[in-house]
Formats: sequence, C-alpha cells, structure tokens
Amino acid sequence: MRMYEKTQMLFGDLKLKKLKDANIIVFGVGGVGGYVIEMLARTGVGSLTIVDGDVISASNINRQIIALNSNIGKPKVEVMAARLKDINTDINVKTIYKRFNKNSISEFDLAGYDYIIDAIDSIQDKVLLIELAKKINIKIISSMGTGNRSYLPSFKIGDVFTTTYDTLAKKLRKELKKTDIKSLTVAYTDEQPTKQTPTASVAYYPATCGILIASYVINVLIAE
Repeated sequence: MRMYEKTQMLFGDLKLKKLKDANIIVFGVGGVGGYVIEMLARTGVGSLTIVDGDVISASNINRQIIALNSNIGKPKVEVMAARLKDINTDINVKTIYKRFNKNSISEFDLAGYDYIIDAIDSIQDKVLLIELAKKINIKIISSMGTGNRSYLPSFKIGDVFTTTYDTLAKKLRKELKKTDIKSLTVAYTDEQPTKQTPTASVAYYPATCGILIASYVINVLIAE
C-alpha cells in the first residue's frame, strides 16, 4: 500500500499534488507547533521549514509530540526533522535552530512560502512575524492560548479581533492596534481559562489546536 493511498482516495490526485508541491514554514515546535507539523507531513505536504531555538526538556513530555525521556536536551527542530524523515523519506525538511525575534528577523527570508504558521508563545515575536507576513503578502495563521484549560477542547478558526476569553489574543489585539493590521486568522477557544501562574497545560489542548490549524491550512491549499 502506498504511503498516501488513503489520503489520495479522499482528496484525489490533483489535490494531493498541491500538497506535495506546497512549501510551509512553521514557527514553534512545541505543544501546538509539533502537532501542526506532524499532521502536515502525514497529509502529504512536500516541503516544511521548522523554526525553534529551544531544546526538549522534561517539562515538555506531558504535551509535546516529540518530547521523550530519550531525547531530553536535544534541539526540538532536529528531533522533529528526524521524525518527519521517518514518516516520509522524500519530504523536504529545513531546520532553523534559532528563535525568531527582533535580533534575528533580518536572517529570515520568507519569500516563496505558501503559508506561515505561527505557534510562537511570545507576544512581541508573534507581532513581528505577523507584520512581516502581512508586509510580504503571505498567508499566516496564529495559534492563541491553550494553557490553563482542561475541559473538552473546542477550538475555532476566526479573526483575532473577535475572540473572547483569551488573554494571549487580548494582548495581541492591543499590539496589533498599534499597526495597520486590521485582521488576522487565528485558532482559538472560548473556554474560559483558570487563573494560574505559571501557565499549566494538559496534553489534549495544544494537540487539538495544532490539528485544527493543520486541517485549516491543508483545506486552504487544496482549494486554491
């Protein structure tokens, strides 16, 4: 049986080829980003660039798909890339072991990507990436908060300016209002979070958000 036979049965050859020809960059290989990347690869996306400057820690194991006791201390991008190659030996994977921020932004050339996926935690870094994506007119979707929630996940795709009960989205809206950006596609939940510091998280929340983002991006790509 061919690797993507079941997907081909659902999508057809033309749509599957669109995914194979797609070039996507994902910022953040954590709880949300890891599942985004995994789903994109398993659905047939041919080229992925993954960006993260962090290493796997023991505290990641409860929710990050790449986190195991056997790879604690290893760069997340390297572990994810090896996993992707084990899923699809033909996938084109580029790793950038670096944090995207004001100090490194000049080192990133985002021209040529079909989609940018923002799974960054830092508000400042998210805003930088969103501004850059809008400036060069590349589609972007951002993940909102997944922490301090534990009920049945119910994520939605919408505009950041219409979200509720999301502290991250609220902070992001405040920063975006200082720019010319009037809309931003995000994945969010309207479940009210608990008030807890530092932020806590359970496995199925970031996973659900990541899977929704991947499915949304995939459906946008095959519809074009």
